[in-house]
Amino acid sequence: MRVFILFAHPFESSFNAAIHIRLVQTLRSKGHEVDDCDLNAEGFDPVLSRQEWVDYHNVGVNDANVRPYVDRLLAAEALILSYPVWNMGFPAILKGFLDRVFLPGVSFEIGADGSFAPKLHNIRRLGAVCTYGSGSWASLYLGDPPRHVVKRTLAALCARRAPCDYLALYDMNRSKPEQRVAFLKKVEAAFGKW
Repeated sequence: MRVFILFAHPFESSFNAAIHIRLVQTLRSKGHEVDDCDLNAEGFDPVLSRQEWVDYHNVGVNDANVRPYVDRLLAAEALILSYPVWNMGFPAILKGFLDRVFLPGVSFEIGADGSFAPKLHNIRRLGAVCTYGSGSWASLYLGDPPRHVVKRTLAALCARRAPCDYLALYDMNRSKPEQRVAFLKKVEAAFGKW
């Protein structure tokens, strides 16, 4: 399976980087073709420009500045997001990727009557691996927006009934080494089944 990974952490020695490495190694060891997109290392610009907004609904023109990323997304059969949760959301670089690449004509279509239709039928499997600085109770209280974006919004754009794995290490700021090791094993076990 062709797996497109979007990794969004700027520091190469972070625990998120260790998760990302384990994720890539696990998928490759199972024979998957991995397109590993480290958004920071690739210098992805998350800012939606004025002109991109003007062209947003103009399919065929709207993807001009991000066409290589659109091609990578459309070539994938699975999509995995690997990121830290910051301020109850995605890092800006990942949010910007969604804003600039998940465009009308790419990930969804808008009909003349305003109707909405998903278009990423090539994505037959979806996953996310993330860390939260706060505990699960705080995330639950605040509605856990990143989980809902992945499991509801992004999942709705993919192939019908595409399985979605969401692995989260909560309370990262107070986690102990053994908890982090256990989480890496959990990542390996979950994605080793893909």
